[in-house]
Amino acid sequence: MKSSISQEQAVVEDSPAIIAKGLTKNFAQLTAVDTLHFSVFPGEIFGLVGPDGAGKTTSLRMLATIMDPDTGSARIAGFDTVTEAALVKDHLAYMSQKFGLYQDLTVGENISFYADLYGMSRKGRKGRIEELLDFSNMRPFIKRRAGDLSGGMKQKLQLVCALIHTPKVLLLDEPTNGVDPVSRRDFWRILHRLRQQKVAILISTAYLDEAERCDRVGLLDKGTLLGTGTPDEIKKLMDGRILSIRSGSARQVVNLMQGQPFTKSANLFGDTVHLVCKENLSSESDISQMLDRENIDYTQVQETQPSLEDVFVSLLGNTSESAFPVSQKNFSSNSIKIDDGPAVHVEHLSRRFGNFVAVDDVGFSVQRGEIFGFLGPNGAGKSTTIRMLCGLLSPTSGSGTVGGYDIVRDSEQIKRHIGYMSQKFSLYEDLTVSENINFYGGIYGLSGSRLEERRAWALKIAGLQDHKTSLTAILSGGWKQRLALACAILHEPPIIFLDEPTSGVDPISRRRFWDLIYDMAEQGITVFVTTHYMEEAEYCDRIALIYNGQMIASGSPLELKTTFMHDTIIDLHCPDPQTLIEPLKKLPEIRDASLFGSGLHLVVADAQAAEAEVRRVLSSRSIGEITMETIMPSMEDVFISLIEEVDRGIEAAAATREAAV
Repeated sequence: MKSSISQEQAVVEDSPAIIAKGLTKNFAQLTAVDTLHFSVFPGEIFGLVGPDGAGKTTSLRMLATIMDPDTGSARIAGFDTVTEAALVKDHLAYMSQKFGLYQDLTVGENISFYADLYGMSRKGRKGRIEELLDFSNMRPFIKRRAGDLSGGMKQKLQLVCALIHTPKVLLLDEPTNGVDPVSRRDFWRILHRLRQQKVAILISTAYLDEAERCDRVGLLDKGTLLGTGTPDEIKKLMDGRILSIRSGSARQVVNLMQGQPFTKSANLFGDTVHLVCKENLSSESDISQMLDRENIDYTQVQETQPSLEDVFVSLLGNTSESAFPVSQKNFSSNSIKIDDGPAVHVEHLSRRFGNFVAVDDVGFSVQRGEIFGFLGPNGAGKSTTIRMLCGLLSPTSGSGTVGGYDIVRDSEQIKRHIGYMSQKFSLYEDLTVSENINFYGGIYGLSGSRLEERRAWALKIAGLQDHKTSLTAILSGGWKQRLALACAILHEPPIIFLDEPTSGVDPISRRRFWDLIYDMAEQGITVFVTTHYMEEAEYCDRIALIYNGQMIASGSPLELKTTFMHDTIIDLHCPDPQTLIEPLKKLPEIRDASLFGSGLHLVVADAQAAEAEVRRVLSSRSIGEITMETIMPSMEDVFISLIEEVDRGIEAAAATREAAV
């Protein structure tokens, strides 16, 4: 029987907009969510983080009334999610991991469809649509088909559609997966505007730097909350001291530190190692002496405060399903010979789709055994380039070779001599794990004892020996990721293309995955990888940055930071940094200001002058305690800075043409 609570009794501002009390959900023998308790208030962003399969999506689906809990209850905006589901939906917007867009409809048509779905009057919707288009910067794309949008623009369009009816509660299930840093920054700008409008936001995310921006965080594992609190409170769960070691040979540092008596763990963060030490059992000078003895170059050893990712890896690294075996040395590319030239070489490569130029005069070389990172925002031309290199798409003009085979004439040969893992894992979800491996083995011509040997290897490398008869559909993202990679390299190809292979998987899975990539590269395998995780870009030997279909920079991570980056970065930490972005951007000394983890990165030309002006502005606002320091730019800083430099050039050229007319 439905409760008699009326529409007028909805949540008031000082009471929780989301309440979960003992939520539990079982699937056969698996407890996906186990007695979950938490609340979220109006104007609060609550982050739900945890490894793959922790129960994040199931939790959000129960709150969104998509599935009922087995036990426990939940209320959204004051209404029960089971007995008052219709009233809940009137106050709720839910954005799932799967795009709820109609690909053949334009941006404007998708928005109008959702307005119809929510019962908005034709008269009342116009102003709201106009507001949302400006809010999301989607107005220029109003007539573009949704299917032609980049991943980042699809995410923003789905958010616009979800917000058309101004909800009191917004549920977001990993909304920025596969989205580039520029689009992620726009997305968070939108979320903070909603926060100011007193919308209660519950967001699950695989990006731990995003979780740092939440007001409170819940750490979920195996359906159970291990802890909730502000990011600073969660960081207090960290056991041990952290020494930060910056080195151009960061992986050598990790290998050296692992197994030392004082080491709890050694984790890679780009060109920096976070060494988690037992309390009082090591010092900066001890580590420096050890590195000097081993002739390992380094630029910095200092104690640092833990990040949320440090806590995540420390608490879950040894118990998570992600802890699968690596360092498999039985991968040999000797069965396939390639010539002695570059593994990949392209010149003046272009691809047009009608009047649209997706790839424009691109050229580069990748050496054998190299990890080559291909970076760029959504829609820049990365996947189109990879598809041409893999023999799946013919170039409009230009030339190239992969493993010595011509990308135009020898496309079938290329397909047999490479491994390719696409953005959408190419697995058959209605087949078991073993059946998927057998299927791909057959495609690559493996049979008999050879297929049995490679199947056993694939199951071991994916950590799926105990799940070989499980349907692929029930695997978590991390398991699917490893299975997809194992299937792509069953035939031991000398060149592997990985198109955003770690999108949406948790930090531990990403770390294990990159361990595997390094193992393969050390055995002479060439790895060509695209990624939106800028930390991962630091792991590559060389990087090429593509934007609007054109190459705008290439070199090692250090070269990009020191040669191509013309600005200085100030790292600013203070309370509520989001509210300072616009005021600081107005200062002539500040070229740009953006969220970075729990703080801000300020892009400046003169660090001393900028810091003095920032302190003056902040002191007038009584902000509280602040810390500022000039730092080496991160790859995300480089990525955004170079793209904005190109945009400024385009705008200047357009202004010059306009003035001439």
